[in-house]
Amino acid sequence: AAQLMPDVLVLQLARIQTDSVADKLKELYPDIHLEIGENHQSKSLCFLMQIGEKSLFTKELENALERNEVDLVVHSLKDLPTTLPPGFTIGAVLKRENPHDAVVLHPQNVGKTLDSLPENSVIGTSSLRRAAQLKKRFPHLKFNDIRGNLNTRLKKLDEKDDFAAIILAAAGLRRMGWENRISQILGPEDCMYAVGQGALAVEVRARDVDILEMVSVLHDPDTVLRCIAERAFLRHLLYLTGAVYSLDGSDSLKETMQTSITVDERVQRVGVTTTKVPGEAQDRAEKLGIDLANLLLSKGAKEILTVARQLNDAR
Repeated sequence: AAQLMPDVLVLQLARIQTDSVADKLKELYPDIHLEIGENHQSKSLCFLMQIGEKSLFTKELENALERNEVDLVVHSLKDLPTTLPPGFTIGAVLKRENPHDAVVLHPQNVGKTLDSLPENSVIGTSSLRRAAQLKKRFPHLKFNDIRGNLNTRLKKLDEKDDFAAIILAAAGLRRMGWENRISQILGPEDCMYAVGQGALAVEVRARDVDILEMVSVLHDPDTVLRCIAERAFLRHLLYLTGAVYSLDGSDSLKETMQTSITVDERVQRVGVTTTKVPGEAQDRAEKLGIDLANLLLSKGAKEILTVARQLNDAR
């Protein structure tokens, strides 16, 4: 199956995610030779996995694509901007895992929930999105920053008493085989998940028609439509709920809109290219996200976002 080149520094989750894509392609195209690596010469199809934070590595990965050092890059979709640089496109969006956030409790709090944790319990999260929503939903709790990969965050939780619980993506925990650490899944009434969360994306060169056609079989139509709507704004291909929160959770707007999806050109929508989903359905999904964003903006979302950005910049 996929081969790991010796000069690659790999985070375990990135490797698992990339291997899952490689395995699917190998199953569909048994004669193809797949490698996972970087900065090496190869005439075979080559992968480069995303390693680390999007802001640090996405450009580096796209440079490798541009130089033809690799043919595919596997990302968590939530880490990809909605407008990709010229020459690149998302050639496949795979069926998403559970997109919701999960609560992982300190061992001494097993059996509790965020509702039942004592007043002023400290919850760790690196996400402003999570903190803003959870401050509003659970005002008796405190939310502090926690950094590092999944292994590091779990170690900080388990080996110290700084946090009563931490919030992580359920999909990442499941892919790592750590579902048993999930104490509570946060539904949209508690914390809406990030755009594209739980879905893997395969980025390719937009001009490589053969590779685009090859990876297009990995598209999951339902996930594609949902993520087009989310990437145009936030959640569902039929019912899309979106919200804007101030960083302290005290000010918020939340709305739901509905559209109908019916029924193809090779057009890129919010960075996604697919001929496997009817073009009209993609257009409606994209319009839904835009319309919901405009509705929130008309109700004052711009002012909330402006203050949130200013506070974030001051951190």
